[in-house]
Amino acid sequence: MLESPITVFKQTEEVVVAGVQWLKLGIELVGALIISLGILVAGKLLVRALLAGRTADFTAIRLTLARYLALALEFQLGADILSTAIAPSWEQIGKLGAIAVIRTALNFFLSKEMEAERNQSGREEDVVAKLK
Repeated sequence: MLESPITVFKQTEEVVVAGVQWLKLGIELVGALIISLGILVAGKLLVRALLAGRTADFTAIRLTLARYLALALEFQLGADILSTAIAPSWEQIGKLGAIAVIRTALNFFLSKEMEAERNQSGREEDVVAKLK
């Protein structure tokens, strides 16, 4: 016996919703893994700098961690957008808007700080080179 088009539609919709939820979870996992990796890399660099007594390397370590955090923020925002792709309520849209603004602002200021640190680091290298 053939199923009604409405039943087929509802079943298809359930499969799509479940797929999107799994995809969102996967993207959130990727974001968390990127943060974890960034912490490990920055931690390793920090330990090396401390053991070598190179406290001037802290800026480079901060920039390294900031790059990982900025990338992870992009993944997390993508997951949030994906979660509202399927029949969102106005409440979900409002939450997404707030989250998007916060994460975008964090990413913006993080990028500005990284740029400022890079410029400062470049100027310091120029001064050191001139002194040699």
